[in-house]
Amino acid sequence: MREVAVVSFAQAPNVRRDSDRNEVEILMPVLHEVRQKVGLDRSDIDFVVHGSTDFQAGMPFSFVAALDAYGAWPPINESHVEMDGAWALYEAWVKIQTGEVDTALVFAYGKGSPGDLPDVMRLQLDPYLLYPLGVDPVGLAALQARAFLDSTDHTEADMAAVAVRDRKNGTSNPCAQVVGDFTVEELLSEPPFVAPLRRHDCPPISDGASAVILAADGRARDLVPSPAWIRGIDHRIEAAPLGNRDLTVSASTRIAAEKAGASGDFDIAELHAPFTHQSIILEEVLGIDSSTASVNPSGGALCANPLMVAGLTRVGEAAQRILDGAAGRALAHATSGACLQQNLVCVLEGDG
Repeated sequence: MREVAVVSFAQAPNVRRDSDRNEVEILMPVLHEVRQKVGLDRSDIDFVVHGSTDFQAGMPFSFVAALDAYGAWPPINESHVEMDGAWALYEAWVKIQTGEVDTALVFAYGKGSPGDLPDVMRLQLDPYLLYPLGVDPVGLAALQARAFLDSTDHTEADMAAVAVRDRKNGTSNPCAQVVGDFTVEELLSEPPFVAPLRRHDCPPISDGASAVILAADGRARDLVPSPAWIRGIDHRIEAAPLGNRDLTVSASTRIAAEKAGASGDFDIAELHAPFTHQSIILEEVLGIDSSTASVNPSGGALCANPLMVAGLTRVGEAAQRILDGAAGRALAHATSGACLQQNLVCVLEGDG
């Protein structure tokens, strides 16, 4: 296996509505920044892959237009996944493993503001049994949260504590969207939104973009003093019908973590948990000890959740702390689908 590392990360400020810019205009400064950080120009990038969804853009082959942000002439070696950018990163990692390329640019973009995002997200559900019911992601998450609370010793106060932690962490992140310093009691005084979820239990709708650069072997050390090495990465998927799986645990996360070698202690853990109860589920299945590991120091998806971007951002945020020397070992997680249906786990380490 070739050693592969994250050597650069950049992201756009996450906002509720970026009405003055289209996807290409949001992406361009991010792609310039991520290359400039390591002194690479377009000719130094061997492979380009990105994640997005045509359903959100409301047009077919929208990913082709996104290449205008990077430039497709002279011709480039390029690919696209109709998923969160974390899965584009996985493809880039595999591509480097083949030995065909040594560097890869991975990016993702998403604008949740223009259309009806809940209606878009319903398209991922079973078209015969679930979609006609009109249930949206918040309703499904509420169903999962109720099952979780009823089958465990956890309470709504535990869920509120997650929001308190993440949104306070987000106050130090200039790219975060929804932040604040609250108490559990203040949050529990809010009325239910979709019971048992309150507003603070749910992610914001966001417009945003992020990008990372991967490099192999000695090339990574030529670019940065202490690369964020990907020591393990894996993703797994569970059945789409909600009645075919236990919503109170995440079997696919557990298997992906085992395959990625996500054991032992971590300095930080960036978890793509759009809802507070999902963070608790993930922390338990991953064995994260919050007394020794900083969970979501960036604020996580509760502070900004651009569709198709938030998972890649978790990897980038975790890697950035290793690049900055603030962490030696980190875990990053990304999810896709309803109620933690598909999950990716990435283990990152510095040279130390």
